[in-house]
Amino acid sequence: MIADQHHSHIENDPEYTGLTVNQGIEPPPSVNEDSVKRFLKNKKKKTLSVVQYVEGILNGDITILSQAVTLVESSKPDHQEIAQEIILKCLPFSGNSVRIGITGVPGVGKSTFIEAMGKHITSKGEKLAVLAIDPSSERTKGSILGDKTRMEELSADPLAYIRPSPSAGSLGGVARKTREIIILCEAAGFSHIFIETVGVGQSETAVHSMVDFFLLLMLAGAGDELQGIKRGIMEMADAITINKADGNNIEKAGLARIQYQNALHLFPATESGWVPKVLTCSAYLKTGISEIWETINEYMLKTKANNYFQHRRNEQSKFWMYETINEQLRNDFYQNEVISEKLGEAEGKVLKEELSSFVAARKLLDLYDQIRKNN
Repeated sequence: MIADQHHSHIENDPEYTGLTVNQGIEPPPSVNEDSVKRFLKNKKKKTLSVVQYVEGILNGDITILSQAVTLVESSKPDHQEIAQEIILKCLPFSGNSVRIGITGVPGVGKSTFIEAMGKHITSKGEKLAVLAIDPSSERTKGSILGDKTRMEELSADPLAYIRPSPSAGSLGGVARKTREIIILCEAAGFSHIFIETVGVGQSETAVHSMVDFFLLLMLAGAGDELQGIKRGIMEMADAITINKADGNNIEKAGLARIQYQNALHLFPATESGWVPKVLTCSAYLKTGISEIWETINEYMLKTKANNYFQHRRNEQSKFWMYETINEQLRNDFYQNEVISEKLGEAEGKVLKEELSSFVAARKLLDLYDQIRKNN
């Protein structure tokens, strides 16, 4: 023991009188082996079969729904294969919800509005899923709904499910995946689906192509009331809601309402036979929310009665079939190794004006066609 102490601690050497350092105990292992075994066991359990995913979704299991949504969002081929099987099996149980698109310029108070409207829906005992289409996330790696803390109340509501948009991918890819996620949410018993986007680009058209009702949120008192919002987005709207109609803003909101209503009269009549309405609300004070909800229900009754509702859903299904074909062909073309090598070369010839854009494109497509035939 003394020899051991002498070996371990120089302080125990006879020349250091009055000093004794006892041998320390063996340190415990830094990793608890039992915990590791339990973790690995649980991890193995998480690999569910397609049937287990579908059963979990149909039973309204949020954890399993979230795992299935992650598979849909994944770009891995094996994940996509499982995801498509799950979607196919969930398809007969989908289609029973009201799909509502919500858009508006940044700062319009979408998160506050979604929370107020969402709580109005869940207070009636109905289930709501909130999804997002955010093409900007490809650059920023963020999401419109990335900060769930903006909807604390709704996030904690057992009848609500909030899912930020996939954090990468083209608008077409993100939109297609969102449409597939809608199917899973409907199969899980969500009777209302909100799809949020930011009112600044092409994402509105994508949202419009997958919802039953399109709601445009606006602000009053921002100078020219029609400034900063594209005419095309206004034409898509089934209702325009002027938010933040509270305090000193009530009068401005009333004036804005008249301006928007007059502007809507200039647009051609809608195919649905519905006359778009302009409403005011304060999402913060939760005023005007029930009127908006009544308007949505009124629209649903009208379009179901005149068969426009089903006609529109059929048109959307066709649209997404062709969109998926186009996306798949485009991806196959650009991901081809030979093509990706030749693209730069063709681009150089176009810039030097050795080839026209059309001839260069034709040559690349012919080459791609030849590669496919040889394979």
